[in-house]
Amino acid sequence: MAAKPNNAIYDLHDKPPFFTWLGLSLQHLFSMFGATVLVPLLVGLNPGVALFTSGIGTLLHLLITRGKVPAYMGSSFAFIVPMAALMKTIGYPAVAQGIIAVGLVYLIVAVVINFTGTHWIDRLFPAEVVGPIIMVIGLSLAGSAASSATMLNGHYDWKIFVVALITLLGTIAFNMFLKGFLGLLPVLLGIVFGYIVAMLFGLVDLSPVAAAHWFQLPNYATFIGHDGFHFYPGAVLSMAPLALVTLSEHLGHLMVLSKITGHDFFENPGLERTLAGDGTASVVAGLVGGPAVTSYGENIGVMQLSRVYSVWVIGGAAFFAVVFSFIGKLSALISTIPGAVTGGVGFMLYGVIAAAGLQVIVDNKVDYSKKRNLMIAAPVLVVGIGNFHLQLGAQMDFSGVAIATLLGIILNLVLPKVAASEQ
Repeated sequence: MAAKPNNAIYDLHDKPPFFTWLGLSLQHLFSMFGATVLVPLLVGLNPGVALFTSGIGTLLHLLITRGKVPAYMGSSFAFIVPMAALMKTIGYPAVAQGIIAVGLVYLIVAVVINFTGTHWIDRLFPAEVVGPIIMVIGLSLAGSAASSATMLNGHYDWKIFVVALITLLGTIAFNMFLKGFLGLLPVLLGIVFGYIVAMLFGLVDLSPVAAAHWFQLPNYATFIGHDGFHFYPGAVLSMAPLALVTLSEHLGHLMVLSKITGHDFFENPGLERTLAGDGTASVVAGLVGGPAVTSYGENIGVMQLSRVYSVWVIGGAAFFAVVFSFIGKLSALISTIPGAVTGGVGFMLYGVIAAAGLQVIVDNKVDYSKKRNLMIAAPVLVVGIGNFHLQLGAQMDFSGVAIATLLGIILNLVLPKVAASEQ
């Protein structure tokens, strides 16, 4: 198989053979499943609906971006605090209205960009800003992976550590020593291998699979309550502003995708389309009972490792997500993958995102002997990785990644090209 100029095995519009396609799509499904169902479990929503909306949202995103962006849409962690608070005090109708408002903010920004253009992107995000931000996106997840890979029910457990380490080493070995069809599935094989090891250590509980029905309709909900429609402005005001924060994460993920695939998605299909796809996916999620959605770093990591960027593969994963949301036993089986396994694989997936940011710095020859570049990168890295977040009240929490992105943009705009001591 001849390699593409961007070193892709399957590029954006390449359609793999059926069984290869099947394996690659399942690899993406398993990689995002844990995080996508974790959000509704933390908030009190239905995991089956979240799986359904992640698949539908991804298909809508592919449709709106004209099949040009291989992004998978999963449950967003950015809105957990306000969603959980609203579920406890009011119920899902309020949450739904907040999620729909989030999607509408994305759509409004997309319309604005459609008229103003995207040339300002290059000014806001030069390599000295993009590189550190991409690194932060990957490394900010390191703590989550480490916690999953060491903790069981809130306590340290050496078995979790061992399983996670074996899973990581297995994933590395599959990446390095397999070729052909199996060489395209290192993450999927790592998850399966880790799952088997976890079973040997007694960390897998199959009782949810036995209890689940083969066919199980997701528990859909709407923004209309049992007693009719009521507007909840507080829900909208608590969630809509957070969309301005997750916009920065959207930009970061799009930068990573552009870097690893060699395609400039800011130009084609354009930021206005990617934002419209993201916003539409969240609106639909709010209409049927799911959480707000966003593009997933886990799936970006899978693409970086496999060098498979095909939108057909992402579409296949979305299709399986929709199908699996109706097959109770399959959903239950995937949900039994322990944190030790996802954490072990996460060490690899999150690390390759960070490495993509490092590659941006190297390729653009960013000189860190210059104080300006150093003064941008240093605080961005520490603020983002350390999750220096801003919490306003009980319902608004601006993540360290968002603060780091905003800080990088501001420093790039206000700092002089040359420090006074260097003149």
